[in-house]
Amino acid sequence: MDAAAATPALRRRPLSVHKESNGTAAAATGAVGARVSGAGHAEELGEPVSPSARLVEDFYIVVVIGIATPVNLAAARAGIEAQLARYPHFRSIQVKDDVSSEDGHRRWVPTTVNLDDHIIYPKLDAAAVARDPDRAVEDYVGTLSTLPMDWSRPLWEFHVLDFPTSEAAATTAVRVHHSLGDGMSLLTLLMACTRSAADPTRLPAMPPPPTTRTGAIWERPWPPASAGALTFAAWVWSFAVLAWHTVVDVAAFFATILFLRDPHKLFKRVNHGEHQRKRLVHRGLSLDDVKFVKNVMNCTVNDVLVGLTYAALPRYYFRNTGDADIKKEIRVRSILLVNLRPTTSLQACVNMIESGKESDVKWGNELGFIILPFHIALHDDPLQYVRKAKKVVDRKKSSLEVVFTHLASDVILKIFGLKAARATFHRMISQTTISFSGMIGPVEQVEFCGHPVVFIAPSGYGPPEALTVNFQSYVNTMMVNLAVDEAQFPDSHELLDDFVESLRLIRAAASSLGKNQRNDQGTTQPVFPLIPPVLIRIVEFSITAKLFKLLCYKMYNLTKTKLTKHVSGLSKRFYGENYHHLFWNRIL
Repeated sequence: MDAAAATPALRRRPLSVHKESNGTAAAATGAVGARVSGAGHAEELGEPVSPSARLVEDFYIVVVIGIATPVNLAAARAGIEAQLARYPHFRSIQVKDDVSSEDGHRRWVPTTVNLDDHIIYPKLDAAAVARDPDRAVEDYVGTLSTLPMDWSRPLWEFHVLDFPTSEAAATTAVRVHHSLGDGMSLLTLLMACTRSAADPTRLPAMPPPPTTRTGAIWERPWPPASAGALTFAAWVWSFAVLAWHTVVDVAAFFATILFLRDPHKLFKRVNHGEHQRKRLVHRGLSLDDVKFVKNVMNCTVNDVLVGLTYAALPRYYFRNTGDADIKKEIRVRSILLVNLRPTTSLQACVNMIESGKESDVKWGNELGFIILPFHIALHDDPLQYVRKAKKVVDRKKSSLEVVFTHLASDVILKIFGLKAARATFHRMISQTTISFSGMIGPVEQVEFCGHPVVFIAPSGYGPPEALTVNFQSYVNTMMVNLAVDEAQFPDSHELLDDFVESLRLIRAAASSLGKNQRNDQGTTQPVFPLIPPVLIRIVEFSITAKLFKLLCYKMYNLTKTKLTKHVSGLSKRFYGENYHHLFWNRIL
């Protein structure tokens, strides 16, 4: 008798280990009973798997970490056992508390962690490693996108590549299932597991939170009575603009799900139904150059990174497609992931973990997303990419789109079930072209389990898109990480070269602009907008009205088609085949 059958009185319903959606079995029910420690009633097993985690079942995070010294296996094992294995999701597996239901509720069930199952030393071709170690690491990390994980174990792995490359003395690839947490929560965990390389007794220093943010956009305080009528009118107008932008973005959200699709250009995946092998590549950029452009252009680091992507993509596109019309502008869209946690939560969560209160930290996925327009066009002025990016990002900041998308995923999952929610989420991503995200990292070098970290390059695979762009800062480096379909981007390093060259051009243009601004300091010139803001609002309203009309027309046609088939079947049933056409012609 197996362990699951031996303890029927401990559970109200049988449990089963969740299986991957592609059909790869994790384990039998009996294996669960053998591995689960101290299982009680279904309600007592652990917290439920969050709706956001259930939507990202096919998504995985891969973090490539460069180490300055060869791997000390004993120290690494001891450090991982003392740190990672003690956090709830990293020592739990997902089980269903109702085997008969396909969409049954899932819970995190504590289990025994065997480090030998999670620390992997792969056997690589010695000749290939000696010939090109950088390529050997890149090839191996790419194969992780084709290898399933064992769902009968906690969903994390350390793949140790203990040989030197041009970047580090050794490399570790950490693969984590996205249900364990989003990028911010995993970064919090990583920071809690590291120490400052300069002083191993303390946590690493993180960038200070931005001082320009005053809270949520809908929590703007009332202006004081002494401010006057104009200030109050401006306060009311800001909420009117917020509501209008939200309506526009929500309409675009539903239109994307139903029919609005990006054109099939070079960056869009050709076949969304097939699983493609991913190649994960990265390149380090100067964070000082990014901050210099930020200061000159009076914008944010995110604005510069979006503008940098605006500049790099058209260079690659027009060079590889041979399109002679370099003056045209191609508009595609990106899914930009946004963390919904407060800006101060990272340091606060790290301090809670350090004080032994890791159970109070809210793990999991707290993400929303916005649909960010991307413009593929060449400009003579490199700074035009940053200006355009700032304009687009500022427009998206004045909207509650990210809050709506987060709530919409939960509502769809609870009302229509997991299949409908997953299909909606998959369609939203497949209708767009690029996934885009960025995270901040430590401002000083850190040590992980006694190993100095040279670089951190997070990326992932799973989204049905051919190109994923992720930025990660670490010390004075901004790492650009690309996850590309290997068959569609055989020359992915050329795209990285375009990012490097684009930043060089933007930095040079910003330097020239800064000198001109210093030379012209003290002189003022009137600046008149080319287009009045009222006219912009009128054009925006016109476009939204047409989009809403098209949306209603699509829904009307869909309803009419289904109603026509239904009435036609009834007429055949009651009037017979001979009188069916006469009846139908009269109805129409």
